[in-house]
Amino acid sequence: MAFSGGKTALDRLQVRSLHPALGADVRGVDMRAPLDPDSFEAVHGAWMQYLVLVFPAQHITDAEHVAFTRDFGEPELFHQTIIRSSRVPEIFRVANVDDDGNLMPPEHPTVRQVSLAQFWHTDSSYRAIPCTGPLLHGVEVSRTGGETQFTNMYAVYEALPDSLKRHVQGRKARHNFGHLHTLAALKPLTEEEKAAMPPVWQPMVRQHPVTGRQSLYISPIYNDEIEGMGAEDGKHLIDELTVFAAQPCFVYRHYWQPDDVVMWDNRCTMHQVTPHDPRERRVMHRATIVGTQPVLAA
Repeated sequence: MAFSGGKTALDRLQVRSLHPALGADVRGVDMRAPLDPDSFEAVHGAWMQYLVLVFPAQHITDAEHVAFTRDFGEPELFHQTIIRSSRVPEIFRVANVDDDGNLMPPEHPTVRQVSLAQFWHTDSSYRAIPCTGPLLHGVEVSRTGGETQFTNMYAVYEALPDSLKRHVQGRKARHNFGHLHTLAALKPLTEEEKAAMPPVWQPMVRQHPVTGRQSLYISPIYNDEIEGMGAEDGKHLIDELTVFAAQPCFVYRHYWQPDDVVMWDNRCTMHQVTPHDPRERRVMHRATIVGTQPVLAA
C-alpha cells in the first residue's frame, strides 16, 4: 500500500487491510519515539483511508502513550475522576481493576459505567466539540470476550434506505452524558457534573473536516432526544439506525492481543465492546485526541 509520505517512511510502513469496510494492521511504527514528518503523513493517510488502525506489539508506558498521541493533537482530560488515571491524568482507564491493580467486583460503580461501552457509541459526542479520535492500548486483554467492534458510518449513511435518510437529513439529535446514567441505574450526576457537561445538539449527518465525506452521526448511549420527534419515535429511530449500522458488512471486530494499540477516527465510526467474564482482568488505557472544531453538518 502506498501513501504520500517520503521514501523512508514508505519503506518502513507496512499496511494490511483487515476488513472490506474498515480497519488496517500497521507495522513499522514504534510508539516509544515521536513520528518524523514523513512517517506522520503516511500514518495519517492510512488513518483517513482505513478509519481504524491496529499497531501490534507496542510495549509502551502511559507516558509514551500520551506523548505519541500528542503527534496528532492535544490529549483530552476526562471530566470525571472515576475513570481517569491518578498517575497520568491524560489516560482514561477502561478497566475492571483499580489504579492499584485490584480486581473490582461487577457491581462496583466504575465497572458498571465502563460496561456501558457494550452499547454502540462514539466517544465524547456529548461535548460541543467531540474528540478527533482515541488511541486504546491493550495492557491486559481478556480471552472470554472483550473484543472491540467498529462500524464505518460513511458506508452506513451511503447504504441507508431512502426512508431512513429522509428522517436524518437536516435533523439533529441530542447527546446527553447524563443519559448514560439511566441505562444501568448509575449514581445520578452531581449538579457540578451536570454543569460541566450540559447536553448538546449535533447534526445526524455530518461532514468529515479532512475527507469531506458524509456519515451518519449517532451515539446511542448518549442520544435521548431527536429534533422534531416525540420520545418514543426518537428512541425507535435511534434503535433502527443502530441495528442497521451493526450489520457485519460494515463492521470490523478486533480480537485483542497484549500491547495492541488501536487508533480510530471518531468522526466517522461507532464502536462497542463485546461482553466478557467480569472475573477476568481487562485493562485498557486510552488517550484521546481533543477535537478542534464543532461537528460540521452535511
